[in-house]
Amino acid sequence: MKTLLIGKNDSGQRLDKFLQKSLPALPPALMYKYIRLKRIKLNGKRAEISTRLRESDMLELYIGDEFFIKPDTRYDFMSASGKLDIVYEDENILLLNKKAGLLSHPDDTEYRDTLITRVKRYLFEKGEFDPGGEQSFAPSLVNRIDRNTCGIVVAAKNAESLRILNEKMKSRELRKLYLCVIHGTPEKPAATLTGWLFKDENKNKVFVYPAARDGSKEIRTRYRVLDSFGGLSLLEVELLTGRTHQIRAHLACIGHPLLGDGKYGKNALNKALGYKKQFLCSYKLAFDFTSGAGALAYLNGKEFEISEVWFAEEFANRKLFK
Repeated sequence: MKTLLIGKNDSGQRLDKFLQKSLPALPPALMYKYIRLKRIKLNGKRAEISTRLRESDMLELYIGDEFFIKPDTRYDFMSASGKLDIVYEDENILLLNKKAGLLSHPDDTEYRDTLITRVKRYLFEKGEFDPGGEQSFAPSLVNRIDRNTCGIVVAAKNAESLRILNEKMKSRELRKLYLCVIHGTPEKPAATLTGWLFKDENKNKVFVYPAARDGSKEIRTRYRVLDSFGGLSLLEVELLTGRTHQIRAHLACIGHPLLGDGKYGKNALNKALGYKKQFLCSYKLAFDFTSGAGALAYLNGKEFEISEVWFAEEFANRKLFK
């Protein structure tokens, strides 16, 4: 018999989800059988699959030793780059300035060097993340931005912060503002665009329509023009809804695609100007809580901003064409 003590980062999880993460060698079918046969007990009593674990709970596991074998301790994230541009850090969160070209999470083109693997390496080297000691939690990103978009990404260092921030993200209590350069100048200097976005999974592309269609979701995008010259405009954009490629597709829909955007933009115009980079940056994040935030209440009302956005400076100095 072995025991597992539930720590702070593991509390709030369903029993079966916790076991799947902490004992990956235990097949799910066998896990459910052991729970039914009371070979897995919670605080000395029969356990239920859907029970939510609490800090200091004790699991008793009458199962074979082979299911407790730890994976190889040569962690993949240690092969990630050690470079991180940290905007803000405290004991609960990290705000990171992700560079264009860096993936937020691994995919089939890049597994080892991504933003989240860099975060894990950074916290591991600081002694704030111990994969061997954690039973199910790992540092996680709260939001993500496209590979070719730069800007602020939030990482949670513990389970409680992740839970709170996920809730705040869903309820739109985190305000995200972007800077971008577009072709042309909108008719109105400021406006809130509305539309309906449909995502084509096969093409990995979204389409914006003026009215609802099957499978579409409403989108709202607020912008204001900050500056214009040479057939281009610098905009500040706020997402009032958060959908895939929303800014890129919505601005292209009204005839003003992003400079350097090959998917939704005009390649002929981009090539004529000699730009291949996507001119989009998530440059400001504001914590605007309208309900309780528990351990993160101290963040309410705070704003964080990337002070130097490369293309904004070039735009102000009229250097984009030089």
